[in-house]
Amino acid sequence: MPRIVPSQVVTFIGSLPQPVLDGIVKLSDVEPFGLSATLDLVNQIPDELLTMDGATYSSFVQAKAHIRDILARWRSEQTAGHQRYSFKFLEHQSPLFIIRGALSKCPDESPAPSSSDFIFIPDPDLRTNLRNDMGSINRALSNGEWKASTVLAGSVIEALLLWVLRQHKPIDVALAATKLVTAKIFKTQPSSDLEQWVLHEYTEVSASLGIIKPDTANQVRLARGFRNLIHPGRAQRLGQTYDRATALSAVAGAEHVIRDLTP
Repeated sequence: MPRIVPSQVVTFIGSLPQPVLDGIVKLSDVEPFGLSATLDLVNQIPDELLTMDGATYSSFVQAKAHIRDILARWRSEQTAGHQRYSFKFLEHQSPLFIIRGALSKCPDESPAPSSSDFIFIPDPDLRTNLRNDMGSINRALSNGEWKASTVLAGSVIEALLLWVLRQHKPIDVALAATKLVTAKIFKTQPSSDLEQWVLHEYTEVSASLGIIKPDTANQVRLARGFRNLIHPGRAQRLGQTYDRATALSAVAGAEHVIRDLTP
């Protein structure tokens, strides 16, 4: 079953015929299956995405109940051979209008239901994006989407290590990289542009500077190897595929990094 998010339901309600005449909406202009489908879709939205204040949520629940009552009356009238009652509303009082307005304030992504709040990152946009990514990782794990959780966890690790290395003096980062070249851990000196680096370089320089602990570095190295399976040639050469083990290893690497960076 596909994941239903608020914006999809907002779009669906907007597609229903709801002509307004003198500020009045008649729900009899909407076919019963349109109202039923609206309720079905709304009920499939994950609870964590319904981020409304108390008053909005109360109106949202009442609007759903109102639609159920309308549908029940229409079924009764159909059985009795009568026409559907029109149910006229001021536009802003229509239950469809209320539901659409409430859902338009809700996000399509939710933060991870864990302690990964990234409180150490001052940039609110980056912090929110990372929290949403962790939420996506957790959902992928729950759904058995091993490739998605493995690859996305590797991306979170990269983003975190890039961010933390930018908090250090460029000369210190460059010197650490040079030492790794001397130690033959790197074949060549990495670019001065950190965004050009790969996870291997982020990991080893972060470990060399003591940003991440030795056990974290080891876990990230595992995550890096599994994430690289995204390249078909490597996966075929090694005879490996994404599975629960690769996903959990990659996610563990991300959690280790988060732990080390959290004050």
